[in-house]
Amino acid sequence: MKRSSVAAPVATRTIRCAVYTRKSTEEGLDQDFNSLDAQRESGEAYIASQKAEGWVCLPTRYDDGGYTGGNIDRPAFQRLLADIEAGQLDCVVVYKVDRFSRSLMDFAKVMSRLEEQGVTFVSVTQQFNTTTSMGRLTLNILLSFGQFEREIISERTRDKIAAARRKGKWHGGMSVLGYDVDSKTRYLVVNEPEAAHVSEIFELYLKERTLLSVVHELSRRGWRNKAWITHKGRQRGGRLFNKNSLFRLLTNVTYVGKIRYKEEILPGQHAALVNADVYNQVQELLRRNGRSSGNELRNISGALLKGLVRCKSCDCAMIHSHTLKGRRRYRYYVCSHAQKMGWQACATKSVPAAELERFVIEQVRAIGKDDAMIGATIERVRRQSQQAIEALENERHHLQQELQRMDAEVRKLAIMPPDDVTTGMLASLQERTRLAEQRATQVREQILALSKQVVDEREVVTALSVFDPVWDSLTSREQARILQMMVERVEYDGVKATVAVTFRPAGLKMFADEVNGAKRDQA
Repeated sequence: MKRSSVAAPVATRTIRCAVYTRKSTEEGLDQDFNSLDAQRESGEAYIASQKAEGWVCLPTRYDDGGYTGGNIDRPAFQRLLADIEAGQLDCVVVYKVDRFSRSLMDFAKVMSRLEEQGVTFVSVTQQFNTTTSMGRLTLNILLSFGQFEREIISERTRDKIAAARRKGKWHGGMSVLGYDVDSKTRYLVVNEPEAAHVSEIFELYLKERTLLSVVHELSRRGWRNKAWITHKGRQRGGRLFNKNSLFRLLTNVTYVGKIRYKEEILPGQHAALVNADVYNQVQELLRRNGRSSGNELRNISGALLKGLVRCKSCDCAMIHSHTLKGRRRYRYYVCSHAQKMGWQACATKSVPAAELERFVIEQVRAIGKDDAMIGATIERVRRQSQQAIEALENERHHLQQELQRMDAEVRKLAIMPPDDVTTGMLASLQERTRLAEQRATQVREQILALSKQVVDEREVVTALSVFDPVWDSLTSREQARILQMMVERVEYDGVKATVAVTFRPAGLKMFADEVNGAKRDQA
């Protein structure tokens, strides 16, 4: 009697699949069935079709509603990466590649992380996955075209702006006193009352011959800078003039009927408010008075606390200055608000530089001699570092929201017929996006740097113990560098005659690392 043999079924490996969804704008997300739901439904249907291969859809949702694909700073995306690192899934399923990322660089980095963890990537509508070399090639080609499309939009916008500027058209930027922007044509039109003020300001400068005297006169009259309302309905401008804002007005080529594009000065399509001869006389007088820009003259006196001192009364910087009496030089830290607006504008005015520097140095010396003060200072520095990280995280969140909103607006405008209005709005959005992305990168780097800064009490004690003996042997430049390293802010209250010193969160660690490194080199 023969026995029949039955082959045992081959066990199918379970493939744990996560569906990732994304939408650039928040429009429609409050609906019962929105774009994110539609994307997830397609992903789940695809996973169900692969059930025979052991594919299983995980219940965890990774939905990013209202987030751009231009970067990976998305909450659900970061959770997905964390779960991949933890080995909790085997496959990522998306509706389309651009839902996952629109940046080739970001995508390449993420795919490298997926490959390290043995996680595959599948696009439902484009019918490929990264388990094959052809799938990976196709994926990179598709993503390259997505990034190419995005860059083409930016280049097209820049070309439109350049062409419009060379024709003398106004396309965005901060509003200018003396003009309004026509909401339909986006051209500059003369605001008669403000235009009269502008003309008189130029005449005033030729009469008074100094910026500060003109500032005083404008303050007496109550004349202010241009005030306008943003697209979000916020009030901007409308401040009293100071020396810097007055200088910017007096050197603005818009007032002689011209437009500035990069380094070029081009004829504009708007009316001039100031006679060319008057404008040229003002420029010549400004040059003779030694003003080559709107910034204050550089300090060449070697101040130890340069850039660190603030006036508590005005909440603004105090600038190092000096006066000569005979052969003696007297140094001061002067309130910049008082310097711009006149001495009557500030209760603090100035403080002798040598006395203030001596006080700050004594504060640093005192820390090194008191164990309790060292502990309290380090704890305070740690709190400052944590507060700084929290503030940066909040700023990053707001920047991300702003970038998402602007990205959605750019995409809407990019498909509209090109005209002057559309080009002007795109120009403004592109510039704001560039600045916001630049700031977002700086914020991320600052957060990373602060997170790595750990202050070790023993190292600080060792470093501060050598501060007192070596301080007097240092050159003034070395002394200034060390104070700049360790001190974040010096706040002077001229009314109460008090000084508050705030130490830099990373400064003590940097100083400790430098001292300990020097000791190791000597050994």
